[in-house]
Amino acid sequence: MSSQETLDQFLQDGTIHLQPGPLLTAAPPPLADSFTFDRIAGMLLGLAIGDSLGNTTEGLLPTERRQAHGLIRDYLPNRYAGGRPVGLPSDDTQMAFWTLEQLLADGELIPDHLAQRFCAQPIFGIGHTVQRFIHAYQDEGQPWYRAGQPSAGNGALMRIAPVLIPHLRQPSPALWADTALAALVTHNDAASTASCLALVRILWEALSMTQAPAPAWWLDTFCATVAQLEGETRYQPRRSAIHYEGPLWQFTQDQVQEAWARDLTVVAACDSWYSGAYLLETVPSVLYILCRHAEDPEMALVRAVNDTKDNDTIAAIVGAVVGALHGAAALPRRWVDGLLGRIGSTDDGRIFELIEQARDR
Repeated sequence: MSSQETLDQFLQDGTIHLQPGPLLTAAPPPLADSFTFDRIAGMLLGLAIGDSLGNTTEGLLPTERRQAHGLIRDYLPNRYAGGRPVGLPSDDTQMAFWTLEQLLADGELIPDHLAQRFCAQPIFGIGHTVQRFIHAYQDEGQPWYRAGQPSAGNGALMRIAPVLIPHLRQPSPALWADTALAALVTHNDAASTASCLALVRILWEALSMTQAPAPAWWLDTFCATVAQLEGETRYQPRRSAIHYEGPLWQFTQDQVQEAWARDLTVVAACDSWYSGAYLLETVPSVLYILCRHAEDPEMALVRAVNDTKDNDTIAAIVGAVVGALHGAAALPRRWVDGLLGRIGSTDDGRIFELIEQARDR
């Protein structure tokens, strides 16, 4: 079956937790005549750079990070590179570029192959949901479409960007089917899959933009997309003092609009909803950073790295978006040059090889 037929079947029988919104049958707009592969290279490099800038201080609260390191604007010394200040990957980069690697090998998305790829090598900083997916798929022998876990964590969102690459020449609704099925491999959750679809929509449209859109566009586009796909979910904040129960899109819209109206700094806004790995924390953080700083890719990444708790993943997602919007040439040269390009322990340069293979393809 095609990816669209598979998704249709999963929607009908309830295999995937997602509502059949109108996006799923709509073709994405054709890319602008001015589109060049530099935008895709920017998307991929931005993701890897954001992850690498953040992962040495992941999990620290912004106040703790500032006390220990000041304002981070470059790679910190890394114990996995002999203490050199270079860019190394965590699971965000690994799983995104394994996705790209598998897409290049197969020429299309084959979800079972992607599931196998995620189980083939050690994952740096592996999250609990992906651990449970590997156990279900590899140890229990569950099929790929049953191994995805019911989690609203950000582990699918962080790796989803490369899924759009096989669709560049022929945009069709298959883009949305591939996105949903790729997300399902590890996370079977309505907010997660809807967020992946909304992010891919934003990335696709950013590839054709000649300048940053109005700040409200990021929030409006994301929330309108998730609203048609998420359904009547009942999520609650985990750690913030905000009292709420309902869908991700409504929480995100309310919180980001309020923060914008109050002209909060990124750190103040992200502290208000807590910026961890839960989608009710990650998604508002990403969108608020884009609202305030999407026109400046360096500042967007600096704020993501310094002002959030799950800073490697938030910076990876922000980096993918600003990279798609501005292209690789707009990313600071020192960050590109300092990126070792690993997705494993010793494979320096592999990221750059995969980007060139995608360019050739």
